Amino acid sequence: MAARTKTAKDRPSYRCTECGWQTAKWLGRCPECQAWGTVEEYGVPAVRTTAPGRVTTSAVPIGQVDGRQATARSTGVPELDRVLGGGLVPGAVVLVAGEPGVGKSTLLLDVAAKSASDEHRTLYVTGEESASQVRLRADRIHAIDDHLYLAAETDLSAVLGHLDAVKPSLLILDSVQTIASPELDGAPGGVAQVREVAGALIRASKERGMATLLVGHVTKDGSIAGPRLLEHLVDVVLSFEGDRHARLRLVRGVKNRYGTTDEVGCFELHDEGITGLADPSGLFLTRRAEPVPGTCLTVTLEGRRPLVAEVQALTVDSQIPSPRRTTSGLETSRVSMMLAVLEQRGRISALGKRDIYSATVGGVRLSEPAADLAIALALASAASDTPLPKNLVAIGEVGLAGEVRRVTGVQRRLSEAHRLGFTHALVPGDPGKIPSGMKVLEVADIGDALRVLPRSRRRDAPRDEEDRR
Repeated sequence: MAARTKTAKDRPSYRCTECGWQTAKWLGRCPECQAWGTVEEYGVPAVRTTAPGRVTTSAVPIGQVDGRQATARSTGVPELDRVLGGGLVPGAVVLVAGEPGVGKSTLLLDVAAKSASDEHRTLYVTGEESASQVRLRADRIHAIDDHLYLAAETDLSAVLGHLDAVKPSLLILDSVQTIASPELDGAPGGVAQVREVAGALIRASKERGMATLLVGHVTKDGSIAGPRLLEHLVDVVLSFEGDRHARLRLVRGVKNRYGTTDEVGCFELHDEGITGLADPSGLFLTRRAEPVPGTCLTVTLEGRRPLVAEVQALTVDSQIPSPRRTTSGLETSRVSMMLAVLEQRGRISALGKRDIYSATVGGVRLSEPAADLAIALALASAASDTPLPKNLVAIGEVGLAGEVRRVTGVQRRLSEAHRLGFTHALVPGDPGKIPSGMKVLEVADIGDALRVLPRSRRRDAPRDEEDRR
């Protein structure tokens, strides 16, 4: 990459000390007076240094710093407290980002009402809706409190004025892309405006010891809109995820200066608002009296929380030269890999010429490799039209060689499955401590796992079995 061209103002010049002749480059001999060694550099910009300023607070040993000022206060929503690491710390700035309609405003309005009290006022500033619109939502989700203050503003100076008037302990701004500073040119949501608004609110939060929740927009590819500096400035970044056609909503920590990012909060969005789910596994299961072909259960880890999820598969004879491959809630690439492993390593030949549909229940998305074994068994069960044994869960990553690999958190997954009443499990070798009363079968490869399918009702038997016959 070419270096930046220097302007005439900062480019150094050379001058002869004998006759005063000037040039743009150094010469050993002055062409004017013919003197040697008299051309010297001059006009170099002076190096600027910052003088030491007055110290606002003296530095003290870290052991003498009062840590009680950073004690978290509950938001009133346990699932959100789980993700935040216990609650909101005074002076903390939290950025909540998510797609439109996912439920960000509904959740934060519920938080605003539950965290308001006599000693802790809450200020909810909306820049996207009118005050009457927010009031209607508050009536619907029962988020009315005398210590919850509401303002509809799009001017940064007006927002700072409300802070002086209300003196809240919690500020909720919906959203940071709708507020503009009168000191800067440009429309709200621009890079300069977002940087200025966020910087001013962060300074106000630190000075007042006021917790702040900022709502952020996302782009069409799912990343947070605005300058990347915004994510660096705030203390916590939360990602609000969920399919608008499903009830499940997940709040995932992307950055957290006050706790870990391994926790995930589960919520259910319904007509009367949004509520936390301490045990969300029921959303991902279909209760049946008898097992159905093409279904298999697995245990996935969302952060550190184990969730039992159901994988479903359906295979039908294709009516077109290129069979369909449709997935919902599963990665298409991993489903294609499981199909190849079943055909080559599991000796199931009927999958290549059929339309194959695979999905999850309840809108959950399974992306971790631990669901590979459940996907493979669901596909094999659908191809043979044979149901898997009842109360069975499958956990494990399947490699291209057909081997079943170990995954993290097997003991936690088995404990969650046992708590929900499942009695049998397929896992990789060396699962660790097994819950009492649960039968665990260790499988080394996909061939061992396929043996759990009853052979009496198989419609498409594996090739090796046909060869033996």
